[in-house]
This record gives sequence, C-alpha cells and structure tokens, in this order.
Amino acid sequence: MFSAAIIAIFITMALTLARALLGPTVYDRLLAVNSFGTLTVLLIAVHGFLMGRPAFLDIALVYALISFIGTIAVLKFFEYGDLGPGERVSFDEEQE
Repeated sequence: MFSAAIIAIFITMALTLARALLGPTVYDRLLAVNSFGTLTVLLIAVHGFLMGRPAFLDIALVYALISFIGTIAVLKFFEYGDLGPGERVSFDEEQE
C-alpha cells in the first residue's frame, strides 16, 4: 500500500518537474518548485514511516521550513530585485 504511495509521489514529482522546466512564466515555475518541495516532504515522511524511523518526520519538518523560507526569498528577489533589507524607515523623525 505505501509502496504504491511512494510510486505515485515519484510520478507526481516528475510531472511537477516537467511543469517547472516548461512553465511559461516565472510564477508557474516557482509554484511547481514549491509543489516539488511539498512532495519531497511527503516522500520523506512516508519513507520514514515505512522504515520505522520517526526521526524522519523531524527531517521532513525542517525541509518544509527551509523550502518555505526559500520560496519567500525567491519571491522577494523577483519583486524587488534584491534580497537586502532595503530602505530603512526611521520612526524617530517626524512624518510629514
């Protein structure tokens, strides 16, 4: 049963990888890469369940957090063209 789930996850990962390579816009590609990361988390969790290693769930959670931060960083880069802090606003000065 779970072996079929792993095969289905691999097929879905192949389809999302194809979408990431063929996507007409940057946002389609970013969505495909984000979906690929989600499927990777699912694959790690199912593999950990099959092997009887609950520590794999911790690894899957860490991977999910890293994938989320990476997605936010890429979106910020495409929106602003930079990953730096940008212009700082001082609250000590009077706003006109």
